[in-house]
Amino acid sequence: MLTRRHIRVKVMQSLYALEQTKSDNLDKEEKFLLFSIEQMYDLFLINLQLLVEVRKHAADFLEKSQKKYLATSEEKNPNQKFINNEVLLLLENNTELKEAMDHKKMNCWDLDDEYVKILWKEISTSEVYTDYMDTKMSSFKEDKDFVLDVFKEIIAPNDKLYEYIEDKMLTWIDDLPLVNTGIIKMLRKVKQTHDENMSLPKLYKDADDKKFARDIFRKTALNGVEFAKEIEGKTPNWDKDRIAELDKAVIKMAICEFQKFPSIPVKVTINEYLEIAKEYSTPKSSIFINGILDKISKEYQENGKLNKVGRGLM
Repeated sequence: MLTRRHIRVKVMQSLYALEQTKSDNLDKEEKFLLFSIEQMYDLFLINLQLLVEVRKHAADFLEKSQKKYLATSEEKNPNQKFINNEVLLLLENNTELKEAMDHKKMNCWDLDDEYVKILWKEISTSEVYTDYMDTKMSSFKEDKDFVLDVFKEIIAPNDKLYEYIEDKMLTWIDDLPLVNTGIIKMLRKVKQTHDENMSLPKLYKDADDKKFARDIFRKTALNGVEFAKEIEGKTPNWDKDRIAELDKAVIKMAICEFQKFPSIPVKVTINEYLEIAKEYSTPKSSIFINGILDKISKEYQENGKLNKVGRGLM
């Protein structure tokens, strides 16, 4: 689920914080970095569980409606298509999701169930819901398409949910686009099955990605002074004190990849950090950073300092 770009963003944020606090305890800062990455997976789990809780709330709502003293014929015999949605039931019965939520003791939707009610109201009054409930029977494909539409059109862009997530943990706002994309990808891959052990996507693609997070953080932090000297002289129209701290962190990380990560192509490094700068720094930062990294990479190539192995890595 986690991409290398998101790992780079998390490391950049940690290096920026390290510079601001002037901390020299790398072990502590590395633990916090990995913790913040793990927190992103928590956001993935609670947003997935939110679909389960909305279905449960809808089932409870229908049950109470049936017990009304003056219940209408529609309330007595409601259309149960939504609460019988196969994809929602697969999520609700998923052993891995249950165990993860229990293990992490994440009960936010029990404590903050008003957000479940808000979303159920928005879903039940939506055109997507009306069209879906027009019949009482459905195929697995229709169930899946409906859940995808609900998530993309109602849950993911919900302002109140966004504010709730921001209040819960500030760093989650940066993680939300990736988490939502991860949920959509997972839902698209869901297949009709009675297997309660449907696998959830893992946080890291493999052990190499987790190692990359540690390595790029430590190697950039430990060589920060040396990398800062590399920047000097490459910015004739800029005083070094005028360079934004975030831009410095981005440039240092790119230099670190040039020197310390032989398997990562130069073009990949430059493109990744330019995209990060466009999203997180000032409007002109990407142009400024591109100029510096271009100069440094060419200089390294000329003097043999560019540590790359394999074809196509230059």
